[in-house]
Formats: sequence, C-alpha cells, structure tokens
Amino acid sequence: MRVLMLNYEYPPLGGGAANATQQILAALAEDDGLHIDLVSSSTGATSIEEIAPQQRIHFLDIGKDGNLHYQSNRDLLAYAWRAYGYARKLMAGNDYDVCHAFFGIPCGALAWRLGLPYIVSLRGSDVPFYNERFRVPDTLLFQRLSRRVWKKSGAVVANSEGLRKLALESAPRQPISVIPNGVDTTLFQPGILPETPLRILIVARLIQRKGIGYLIEAVRRLASDKVELTIAGDGKQRVELEAQVEAAELCGSVRFLGVVAHDDLPAVYQSHHVFVLPSLNEGMSNTVLEAMATGLPVLMTDTGGAAEMVASGKNGYLLEARSADSIVAALEHYIDEPALIGRHGARSRVKAESMSWQTVAAAYRACYTNVAGKL
Repeated sequence: MRVLMLNYEYPPLGGGAANATQQILAALAEDDGLHIDLVSSSTGATSIEEIAPQQRIHFLDIGKDGNLHYQSNRDLLAYAWRAYGYARKLMAGNDYDVCHAFFGIPCGALAWRLGLPYIVSLRGSDVPFYNERFRVPDTLLFQRLSRRVWKKSGAVVANSEGLRKLALESAPRQPISVIPNGVDTTLFQPGILPETPLRILIVARLIQRKGIGYLIEAVRRLASDKVELTIAGDGKQRVELEAQVEAAELCGSVRFLGVVAHDDLPAVYQSHHVFVLPSLNEGMSNTVLEAMATGLPVLMTDTGGAAEMVASGKNGYLLEARSADSIVAALEHYIDEPALIGRHGARSRVKAESMSWQTVAAAYRACYTNVAGKL
C-alpha cells in the first residue's frame, strides 16, 4: 500500500502534531507492506530525506522565518501552494492508494483537491471555533469548507473525544472516530522524586491559549518557599509572561527553560513533582501523556481529551478554565499531603502504558486499509 501523507509540521518545526507524525511514522516503519511519502515544510531549502527503507519526507521551502513552533497565516498559505503542486508531481510517478492529511485545513482541503481517497486527522485548531484567533475566518469560511472537506473524505479522525464533540457542533451528521495520541513509555519513565519544595512543570507553547498566566498567578498566591515553577517552551507570549513573573517578584521561584530537545525532556519531567496544563482549549496533549508516562500527577483544565487522561482525585485533578483559584486548590492537595504525589503518579504511569504509539499506528493502518478498499 502506498500512502501520501500531508502535514505542514514535522520536527524541528511545529508542536504536538509534528511529534505525533514522527512517532506514527516510526511505528509504521515496522510494516514492510507500507510505503509512505510525507510532504512537509522545511526550515531551509527543499530536500528529501529517507527516514526508513520505505518512508521519505519531502521538506518544502516555504520561506519559514521566525518561531519554529508557530505557523503564521503566510506560512500556511505558502505550504498549501507549494505542497499542492509538489504532491501532483509525486502522484504522476506513484500510484498512491490513500492520502493521510493531518489537519483539516489546509491539508485536508489539499487532499480533497488532489482527488485521492483520503483520511483527515483533526488536531485542534483545524476544528472550527477551537482557537479564538480563527473565530472570524471560521465563521466566514472555514466552517463551511471544513464540512465539505470532511464530507468528501473516507474517514475523519479526532485525537480526543472532546475534539470530536466540538467538530460535531459544525457537522452533526458527520461520522467521526477517535484515535488518541500515544506516548513512548520506553523513553519516558518514572525517576526518583526530587526533594521539596513542590516542583511544578509545564511544557507548552507560550501562547495565550495555554493559560500559563493563570498558573503564574497561582504560584504567586502560594508561599514562595513551598513551590517552584518551571516553564519549558517558547512562543510569542514569552515576553509578557516574563514581565508577569518580574512584576510578581517571582524570579527566584519561576524559571524559563525555552525549547527543550525531545530526547532531553525525560530528565526535565523526572526532576518535577506535578505537571500542570491550564489550557483554554486542548486536543489530546502529547506533553500530558509524556508527564503521565514519567509518573507525574497531572492538573489539567477540563477540555479536549482531559477526561480521557485525568481522573480527578485519582491521577491528578481537573481544573476550571481561567481560574488561578482552581490551580491553587489542586496544588494545595500535594503540599498538604505529599504522599499523594506518588500514588497519583503511579496511576498516571499505568494509564500511559495503555496508550503506546504502536497502538495508535495500528489503528491508522486499519483506517488506511478501510479507506483504500473503497476505491
């Protein structure tokens, strides 16, 4: 079977969807009967890289400039324009059975125009009204375009039940299944818990949607000798968040790591007690899964795939959105009863062990076979 895969993100460019694509490809490389060409974006010149005997990545020069973990509208338009022409050339020399598009817009729309049977993987911001920054274009154009792209597809797959429900608000009759993100439980493993004070971690893009300002405010309200906060990641909100930390006189309690290489992340997780992600909206967070695999309790707003990962009071706590009070109350459980950290962390690890990338890849492999069979 030959698969044409479309995703404008692939490491080092991008975030959760980039990492998911890389991990799914690695798991699918074990399948000798599967040939995959991924068309993605480059941080430099156009190039082709063979990452496995039957897998090639075609990196297209989109004139990327600036933050590698944030794709501007110009970046998306450049990718859409160049990927369509490049994919047409690939199709002329390869008899593809199915196209796998990560993100409904723009990749799903490209797949539709290419005329191959295709699968759309919904990741988050590509679902109408997931991201506040796209509210106007979602209302004027993308909701209608998404409905058309989904309807013409062979399958639509969301990465969490919460994202599926949001998508159904735009297209109530659309069949949408769920294949969650996975996690590498070999790379991410529990370590030895650090000493006090309570060490809190967030790994995320530093953007408004992640709600990091509420976490900083929660740390301000707690005694500075009881908690420390580490913020790993980068983004356009970093300057604003650093100013918030300085104004709150928290420079001794909050540190910014910037972007951390993926292979270095396990040590970062292992040096903390609790993981917090107070997002205003989320799909199935890779970083939450990594934290769980490392044996950390998770505090997460009740959005997206939160309920599928966090059982409140069992392996962490579900938080109210836009609420520093909710974060404070949850963290105080661990300050007052440190033994909870180990108990909740052990349950996180057990949950993560049932969500391997091999399981995710097998589900997509079955989806390819089903959609290609409709030719």
